[in-house]
Amino acid sequence: MSPLSATLNGLMLSASLIMAIGAQNAFVLRQGIARQQLFLTAFCCGLWDLVMMSAGIAGMGTLLKAAPGLQHWMALAGAAFVFWYGLGALRKALRPTTLAPDVARGIATPRAVFIATLGFSFLNPHALLDTVVLVGGIGAQQPAEARPWFLLGAAGFSFIWFFSLTFAATRLTPWFRDPRAWRILDLLIALMMFAIALSLVRSVL
Repeated sequence: MSPLSATLNGLMLSASLIMAIGAQNAFVLRQGIARQQLFLTAFCCGLWDLVMMSAGIAGMGTLLKAAPGLQHWMALAGAAFVFWYGLGALRKALRPTTLAPDVARGIATPRAVFIATLGFSFLNPHALLDTVVLVGGIGAQQPAEARPWFLLGAAGFSFIWFFSLTFAATRLTPWFRDPRAWRILDLLIALMMFAIALSLVRSVL
C-alpha cells in the first residue's frame, strides 16, 4: 500500500465518522458562534482525536472490546458529563439576563476550554468508539509501514474539520445578535445533550 493510498483511506474513514453533529461538534459550533477561544477549541479537539486514534492503533481498541465493564463505566461517566453540559445550555436559554448581546456565551478561559474539550473527547463514548475502536481497529490492520500514513490522514482530517467548523461558525454570529436565536440554539443543544445522555444510559442497562 502506497503512503498516499493509506493517507486517503484514513482521511475518508475519519470524514465518514466525524461529520455527524454530536456533543463534541455542538460544543465547537457554539464556541465558533460566540467567537470564544477559536484556535484553542479547534486545536484541542483535533489533538485529543490524534491521541485517541494513536492509542487505538496501538491496541486500545482491543482492550475496550475485551473489557466490557470498562465501557460500562465510561458510558455512565460520559452520560453524566453530557447531561451536565445540557443543563448548562438549558439554564442559559431560560435566563433572559444571560442573553444580552454584550454577554459572552461561549467558554472564554483557556483552562475551561481545555477541560471541556477533554470531557467531550475522553468522556464521550461515541467519540471513543469512532476514534479508538473503529479508526484504531482499522488502522491496526494496516501494514506496519502504512499505519503512520493512515493515522496522518485520519487525524489530519480531524484538525481540518474542527478548524473549518469553528471558523465557519463565526459567520453565523450576526444572526445571533437577536437573543431569541441564542435561546433557540441553547434549547436545541440542551435537547441534543439530554438525548445523547439518555442513549448512553440505555446502552448499558
